[in-house]
Amino acid sequence: MSSNTSSTGGDAIETADRNSTRPGRFPYVRTDDKIEKPLLPSDPAANSGQLSVRSIDLLKTKTGQNRLEHHTDRYQSDNLIIRRGQCFQMWIELSRDFKPKSDRLHLELKLGLMPMLSRGTLVTVPLVDKLENKCWEAKIVEQKDTRIKLSISSPPTAPIGRYKLSVITWTPKGSTRFNCKRENDIYLLFNPWCKDDFVFMDEESERNEYVLNDVGKIYYGNESQIGTRNWNFGQFADGILAACLFILEKSRALASGLGDPVNIVRVVSAMVNSNDDQGVLEGNWSSSYANGTSPTLWTGSVEILTHYHKSEGKPVKYGQCWVFAGVTNTVLRCLGIPARCITNFSSAHDTDVSLTTDVYFDEKMRPIESLNNDSIWNFHVWNESWMARPDLPAGMGGWQVVDATPQETSQGTFCCGPTPVSAIRDGLVNVKYDAPFVFAEVNSDRIYWQRNTDGTFTQTSVQKSVVGHNISTKAVGSNHREDITHLYKHPEGSDAERVAVETASLYGSKPNTYPRPVASDVTLHVAVKGEGQWVGEDAQLSFTLNNSSTEKRSIEFYCQVAIMYYTGVLKGIVKKDEIAVKLKSSEVHSLDWTVPYDLYKDQLVDQAALMLTVIGRVIETKQVLATRFNFRLRTPELTITPVGDAVVGKEFVAKITFKNPLPHVLKSVKIRVEGLGLLNAKNILCGDVGSLATITHSVKFTPTLSGQRKLLASLDCQQITQVHGAADILVKEK
Repeated sequence: MSSNTSSTGGDAIETADRNSTRPGRFPYVRTDDKIEKPLLPSDPAANSGQLSVRSIDLLKTKTGQNRLEHHTDRYQSDNLIIRRGQCFQMWIELSRDFKPKSDRLHLELKLGLMPMLSRGTLVTVPLVDKLENKCWEAKIVEQKDTRIKLSISSPPTAPIGRYKLSVITWTPKGSTRFNCKRENDIYLLFNPWCKDDFVFMDEESERNEYVLNDVGKIYYGNESQIGTRNWNFGQFADGILAACLFILEKSRALASGLGDPVNIVRVVSAMVNSNDDQGVLEGNWSSSYANGTSPTLWTGSVEILTHYHKSEGKPVKYGQCWVFAGVTNTVLRCLGIPARCITNFSSAHDTDVSLTTDVYFDEKMRPIESLNNDSIWNFHVWNESWMARPDLPAGMGGWQVVDATPQETSQGTFCCGPTPVSAIRDGLVNVKYDAPFVFAEVNSDRIYWQRNTDGTFTQTSVQKSVVGHNISTKAVGSNHREDITHLYKHPEGSDAERVAVETASLYGSKPNTYPRPVASDVTLHVAVKGEGQWVGEDAQLSFTLNNSSTEKRSIEFYCQVAIMYYTGVLKGIVKKDEIAVKLKSSEVHSLDWTVPYDLYKDQLVDQAALMLTVIGRVIETKQVLATRFNFRLRTPELTITPVGDAVVGKEFVAKITFKNPLPHVLKSVKIRVEGLGLLNAKNILCGDVGSLATITHSVKFTPTLSGQRKLLASLDCQQITQVHGAADILVKEK
């Protein structure tokens, strides 16, 4: 075999003569690095009848046929971005007219560093007379002189990623290979519009929300004081698709399975945290964020993913659950997997797979903190991804829990999911992946254990409705909060809910641990007075005791309030008390309990959250009264006021206003502002803000994209966090 070779500055052609073919087989095509110049009409080789490719046109502009039909026109990229299971078109210009009777042509696609036929990452796309739309095929749909237009189909299970494209031509006189430039690589994504794709979602409004919406809301706080923060997912922003594919390439766990959304979301869950694989975000719950960014300061995923990619995989500092969830949501939507952020209030963290939340106390009813490893977070944010689950019994498809916050390992890796929500609702925790852990988060009972004098423990009380409240996500097509608790559990206390709990417990490490019923004629209810107090005010709580019996009751109980990280980890006790109450028959008695501002002002952490623990006993009946009550102090908002009309390419001004609610100076205040199509994230150093003082800063920027845009801002300082604001800005065309 011989050929004359030389290098070119553009796309490449490689040739092999006709003697390299074998009878009955498609011609062998050289795969070495030798390159031949494209044949021009004036070249003798062109006149000799040899066929080669001069150029290709992938119709890849944002307003072109491919990008519009594949719903990828929003990606801020000049590459061909398409979705699997759907045809796309391309033009090929040849050195002469294509002669179907004697000429042959096929495409070759390579994915990854080591393409393999067995994994579907080395693909031959043959020319056919009719497309079946179930596999890689190409058909000539139009021919104009030396140009042919191909319609190419891909299977709905094809591996996703960045494919390198080559075009191979053959005639009896020889064959050529045309290696496309890097900018003509083809990006293939999941396709929620394709009925045969595992991620198919049949409602257009849901696809618009869970795939195409690049901004959203994440909920935080506690079940009675739900806070909302806006988040820029930015899955279409410049460089984000490349960053998401970089994450997949960097994963050591994803040796194969790029076509299976189950594998993809599992890898994303592992790679968004940095615990064991140098993933995207380093978690930090210490309230000390030196050499990094406070988790409460982030307002979107773009800066995080861009920094991770540009640093070639150096973890970004720092994240907590809503940041992990926001970034995960971005990656999944960018890759074409429908996804949404979910907030579970009173979210249990089961550390021993018992499917119960255990609280231990000593003979004197004092908590034994060294044993109390289980916790209940004020809130926890994870994700759901939408997909079929052919690997599980029927009925397990739909929404799947995916959690990138590093809590416990799953098969040796810090990841969680995908877990079918439908399985959680019915207590079917024997399905993969990580169903027992997720079930405990939303529907575990809290069991109180008292130490006996011989060192053993006795169950004294069970609380059956303390976990999994107001499970929330952003509603489709609006900014309202949607409560989806009913998707995770049957109505609290119903027979179906109790059956689910008992079914799940059979698969835990402590099956059949529920104690026998005890006398329960006295009840205790705890509440925050009014609508709750602001940071800087005394926290006002009320206790209500109800004796439903016809006899008197004497109650002695111990109560304490501790500053708490939102994960349920206690930082320190700020007040404790012992109270004795005597109740007459059928009496209802209320008492007020106050936590002064001076006791907590120097202790607050990220979420301004506190936990009240009450443990007591009814002397006459030995009934145990035990409860934990989480509450959050309210924080102010940033007010964003647009000034004038916003126009693409024209400088625009917005004013950001903040009032310090505390009776002392805030030190080193910083405001971060960003908006997709408005401005990249920037920090405003505000310095110190006086007691009860109001500050206003003007932000100037030049919008780059038209339409409804959202400007986000957040404030950071040591004394007060979770201060943020948002404004909708309609940007007009120039």
